[in-house]
Formats: sequence, structure tokens, C-alpha cells
Amino acid sequence: MHNKGIYERFVKRPQDLLCSLLALIVLSPLFIILVMLVQIKMGSPVLFTQDRPGKDGKIFKLHKFRTMTDQRDENGKLLADEERLTKFGRFLRSTSLDELPALINILRGDMAVVGPRPLLVSYLERYDEHQARRHEVRPGLTGLAQISGRNALSWEDRFNLDVEYVDNISFLKDWKIIFKTVEIVLKKEGINSSTSSTMEEFKGSNKS
Repeated sequence: MHNKGIYERFVKRPQDLLCSLLALIVLSPLFIILVMLVQIKMGSPVLFTQDRPGKDGKIFKLHKFRTMTDQRDENGKLLADEERLTKFGRFLRSTSLDELPALINILRGDMAVVGPRPLLVSYLERYDEHQARRHEVRPGLTGLAQISGRNALSWEDRFNLDVEYVDNISFLKDWKIIFKTVEIVLKKEGINSSTSSTMEEFKGSNKS
């Protein structure tokens, strides 16, 4: 078995299982408080659940705390993200607290602590061959792209970093990313893209 495969199976997965379980136990009081606050400020449902592609493109249901309302225009169409994103929702995103329910996904084996971020299912057919390699490993709660600029990066730069991680996955790299993530979250860096409060849609790369 390849060294990368050995690490993923015998070190990374048990490590993810232990970390997510401990985090859920330690953070359970905070989790309960956030459930109540989201319920009070935005109502039900408390969790935002959406299909996302995981390893090898297998679809799973990602869980996050809600950060947006369901406000619609006179035609029943959802308003733009910027209009639906609440002040409390911005706080949850800036502190990454909205990501806490994804610990359940890690516990279940849908995700890892570190890996390419799970994006929309509709993006699967828009990736080129190189970009699609981001699905060779489990998606992560954080990753190389998140510590290198997060939403402020272009899509192409993010995908290149995702593939770089896939090609160089290791115990040391994972823990460097984890520690750097903590630093970035505390500084609240790279939350927004250069053009909007959330990352704009990926419509495919412009190839000549």
C-alpha cells in the first residue's frame, strides 16, 4: 500500500475520529448555546443541511448552523446572499462557529479535519481533470486553501492548493494546517471574497 494510503487509513482516519469526538464532548455546552441562539434569532430549522460531494464524488449531507434567513422577493425568489446573511450569521461565519455541526460529518466518516472543502454538487461537472483530483481524499473542515487566503482566493488558486494538498498529504502537513487555521480564525482573515460577502459561484474555468 502506498505511504499516502497507509497514512489516510491507519493514522488520519483514527485521528479524525478521536479529534471530532473529543471536540463534540468539550464543545457541547457551546453547541447547545448556539442552537438556542440560532433558534431565537432565525427560527427553525437551526441547521443548514445540503448535499455535498465527498471522497470520489460520493454525495453526503453536510451540516452547518444557519447563517441566512429565507427572505424572498415578491416573485418568491430567494434574495441575494448579502441580503439574507444576518448580523448574527456574519458573526458565526467570521468565527467559523457555523462549522461546528460538521464535526458530526467527521465522526461519521463523510469528512476529515483537514482536506479540500466540500463544495456544491453542481460544481462536479464544471471541474477540469486537474481540479477534479480534489475528490481523491475526504473533504475537510479546513484545508491548505483556507490557510492561504480562504474566500479571498480565486477559484483556480483554491483548486490548485487543494490538489497540492492531495499530492503531499502527511501527518506533519495536517497539523501545520490545523494550527494555522486556529490563528487565522482568531484573526478573522479571508472570510469574504474580493467581490462579495460570500464566495461567488464557480462557473468553470476559462480555458483557451
